[in-house]
Amino acid sequence: MKIVLPGGTGQVGALLRRAFVSRGAEVVVLSRRPEVLEPGVRHVLWDGRTLGPWTREFEGADAVVNLAGRTVSCRYTDANLREMMNSRIDSTRVVGAAIAETREPPRVWLQMSTATIYADARSRPDDLAHDEANGIIGGEEPDVPLYWEYSVRIARRWEQAQADSPTPRTRQVALRAAMVMTPDRGGVFDYLSGMARLGVGGAVAGGHQYVSWIHGDDVVRAVGFLLARDDLDGPVNLCAPHPVPQRELMRDLRAAWGSRVAVPATASMARLGAFVLGTDAELLLKSRRVVPGRLLDAGFTFAHPRWRPAAADLASRARELRTPTRSG
Repeated sequence: MKIVLPGGTGQVGALLRRAFVSRGAEVVVLSRRPEVLEPGVRHVLWDGRTLGPWTREFEGADAVVNLAGRTVSCRYTDANLREMMNSRIDSTRVVGAAIAETREPPRVWLQMSTATIYADARSRPDDLAHDEANGIIGGEEPDVPLYWEYSVRIARRWEQAQADSPTPRTRQVALRAAMVMTPDRGGVFDYLSGMARLGVGGAVAGGHQYVSWIHGDDVVRAVGFLLARDDLDGPVNLCAPHPVPQRELMRDLRAAWGSRVAVPATASMARLGAFVLGTDAELLLKSRRVVPGRLLDAGFTFAHPRWRPAAADLASRARELRTPTRSG
């Protein structure tokens, strides 16, 4: 099997690279800068906007999994929001153009999207979680910051860029991903764990807002499932079946690290802290209550469906990664 990963140098890309290589697949990563990756992974340069020699990698490939896009872990300035939008739409359009020009195109194109496309869960009058069939797309919720609508607009245009791509011989799937939790340095689990260990991992703004999440193991398993299931296309929620309120998420994370201190934070404190850390408080304050309706209906079984044991597993793995190995 040959898998092409545009934008495959980040956290999710690392998960998929390692998994595919371990299964004997040929893995090609497209990125803007040359990087040293795992043995067995080829690196090819692209600019994420224009067609070029990299398009040859699509010829005869089994699948494309497009992960390209500027990180959302930044301050939501006008310039950063525009870059988030442009990097996602431009890369998606050029992937679609490359597939359309390929004589032997990939049979499936998995395109990263985001669970942020759904409305703040507190705005739902029926108190239901968002699934693919009954989820409410955001952007018109009352009493939320206006710039949150721009995040939804990015997600909608991101998915539309894929849907508008003429790839009749290539199945299209949009992965509406929740927070991906892995033990690796620099990811969201690492960031939240640091807060928990320092004693500032308490409830934020009351902590009743929901957090949707997914264990990295299940990302790999779900991607493999979707590559194999020719009957699944369109939007698919990539998240665990049991989202949790933020206060419970941090409580279980503190327990996983053996930390008892929990300093709560107001919304204003969260905004100030996010600014200092170079990110945005939307990641903490928006209520994301999303469930994987289509995956469950298709028979997918999660290895880590609930947060408390998942947090314990991730913390254990993180400790192992951080423990120096003795040699000699």
